[in-house]
Amino acid sequence: MTDPTSESSSTSNLFGLAPSPIDRVLKPLQTFARHSLAGAGILVAATVLAVLVANSPWADAYHHLLETKIRIGVGAEALDASLHHWINDGLMSVFFFLVGLEIKRELLVGELASIRKATFPAIAAVGGMLVPAAIYWSLNPSGPASAGWAVPMATDIAFALGALALLGDRVPIGLKVFLTALAIVDDIGAVIVIAIFYTDTVVWSSLGFGIACIALGGALNAMGVRRSGVYLAVGVVAWIGFIQSGVHATIAAILMAFVIPARTRIDGEDLLRRMDLFAQRLRSEGVPRTTAMNTDAQQHVLARMAETIEHASAPLQRIEHSIAAPVAFVVLPVFAFANAGVSVGSDLGGMLLSPIALGIVLGLTVGKTAGITFSAWLAVKLGVADLPSGVSWTQVIGAATLAGIGFTMALFIASLAFKSPAEVETAKVGILAASMIAGVCGFVIVRRAT
Repeated sequence: MTDPTSESSSTSNLFGLAPSPIDRVLKPLQTFARHSLAGAGILVAATVLAVLVANSPWADAYHHLLETKIRIGVGAEALDASLHHWINDGLMSVFFFLVGLEIKRELLVGELASIRKATFPAIAAVGGMLVPAAIYWSLNPSGPASAGWAVPMATDIAFALGALALLGDRVPIGLKVFLTALAIVDDIGAVIVIAIFYTDTVVWSSLGFGIACIALGGALNAMGVRRSGVYLAVGVVAWIGFIQSGVHATIAAILMAFVIPARTRIDGEDLLRRMDLFAQRLRSEGVPRTTAMNTDAQQHVLARMAETIEHASAPLQRIEHSIAAPVAFVVLPVFAFANAGVSVGSDLGGMLLSPIALGIVLGLTVGKTAGITFSAWLAVKLGVADLPSGVSWTQVIGAATLAGIGFTMALFIASLAFKSPAEVETAKVGILAASMIAGVCGFVIVRRAT
């Protein structure tokens, strides 16, 4: 996932600006937020808190809160659902929208932009989805539990890359790129699985309305519309259409991401030329000499400069940058707190040895490692892909093991796959156990290999 806090310094320190009192107060928070492990750390804290609360005297209050009904809208068209449902269908749509933006960026200019670059992680990812699903299905071939076959297919990119970040510069850039591209392809597979296999009934009129809204977004892109607010309005309406159709609303978020403009309106040379003209005009109007309010003429020039800078960046990049931090520090922790609260009780061993949990644990740990490694080796052996420069096969095995950290995506798919609360609880136990095992083992393997 995109680093939500990649700036090297806070805004107040740019160009030697003196920090204000609020900058001094916020500096520790900004320093923490810029750390590569900040998002993963908050996600872990939310998960631990959820487990503690679910096994405390406040457990009933916790579950009652999640089942609180919330009604949005008026009249017959209002949407009435539990807080848990709004988090999984509403808040997580923002996460999937960010995933869609990242996928589009990778397809256009990233590691999936060319067939040769994409082949190695793509083939590895396919093996990393099929083998875990096969392992789970072999233990749960029939009955309601068989619906969870897609749970161990998932990879949590934030946690997987967070584990690599712990090793710092010792990890070759090729390995980080491989794991990132692998997780992106994994996300594409997860979206396809959700759309095809976890949609029960479809109201075609509502689905058609939602798709028409997505098409409208594409038409606006072709017409040159660059205002983010316009796409937000169209996306919300499309999201409502998908909710009412029975197709999971996160699919609307993914599709909407693909119609967001990815090109700038002006190029770099044009930007510099226009900024020079604006600078000359600002000098003629009088450059502001104090921090007092600008004159109307000065403000007009500054507004035109800001508009020009906006035209020099693609809406896709602006939106991705603006929502990355809220997703990392709000959306995912809230989702984890709402979904990771499993009541362990005294039968933890029995839950872990159940076919559901065992299938998830073996799928995410053994299946991911074996599927990714073998598929990657086969791709290189057949000559259709190349091992990334500076990356050893032991490091590939370590990255494949880290890909077994399913967590966020696995919890999300489990909430769709299982109808029984007991099955959901068992699946959560398996996901948490598998993610811890995969994280520790993958970290150790990569560390020894570097």
